[in-house]
Amino acid sequence: MALLYRSKSYQEHTINNSLNKNRSRLALVLLMLLSSPMIMATDVPVIAAAASVKFALQEISEAFQLDTGKRVRISYGSSGNLTRQIQQGAPFELFLSANTRYVAELERRQKTLGPGTVYALGRVALLTSKNSSLLLDEQLNGIKLALQNGQLQRFAIANPEHAPYGIAARDILQKLNLWVLAQPHLVLGENAAQAAQFASSGAAQAGLIAYSLALAPTLQQRTRYLLVPENLHQPLQQTMVLLNNAGDTVKSFFLYLQQDKARTILTRYGYTIPYR
Repeated sequence: MALLYRSKSYQEHTINNSLNKNRSRLALVLLMLLSSPMIMATDVPVIAAAASVKFALQEISEAFQLDTGKRVRISYGSSGNLTRQIQQGAPFELFLSANTRYVAELERRQKTLGPGTVYALGRVALLTSKNSSLLLDEQLNGIKLALQNGQLQRFAIANPEHAPYGIAARDILQKLNLWVLAQPHLVLGENAAQAAQFASSGAAQAGLIAYSLALAPTLQQRTRYLLVPENLHQPLQQTMVLLNNAGDTVKSFFLYLQQDKARTILTRYGYTIPYR
């Protein structure tokens, strides 16, 4: 009987050990699933934003997290390319375009919750490296002279095919009768941020870029810039719109962008805030 009792106890002990091991494995699996990027992505909505607003939006999203405890992730690109991605089903919840035209196109295709709102007005700056001898002036006479005498070989702008700041740069060059002269020397950035990178890094000797990027501390340390008169290009109406799958966090961020703290940051990056 004693042998039988010991055998039964051993079986129970073995079964309990097995159950405990299974519970541990299950807990580990659940922990791994909860920590996986796939699960986390549902908790942190993704925003599509024009690259021209990159540095300002980074500061605003950090302030939003401090004030609300909520986070957003931001994917930057040209407004045209982001519009195409949204049309193809990319899971963005909010779109910040550098031009109302792209938002209107998404609204027409019934991808948005309403027509959106203009939250800031952008400007264009002429930028070169700090050590450059190029003359920066409002009518781009220094650029014209440098193109004519061969001093300027590479001039950066964003691609006008899908970037609003590229369209504005083309407007400026055309209004000043420089488009034909500059065309063989253009280096096209995929978006506003890449054009700024070209103009500030030496890949191009100068460029027409978003004013907000020229004011970023990292660029100011190594570049010179001049604000181009706004009557030389079409208005850059930075427009944001909630997309069809927008959740509560993104809706809060949409409202936060229209509050004083966010507007102060945008103003510091050279944006004009439209009248409320």
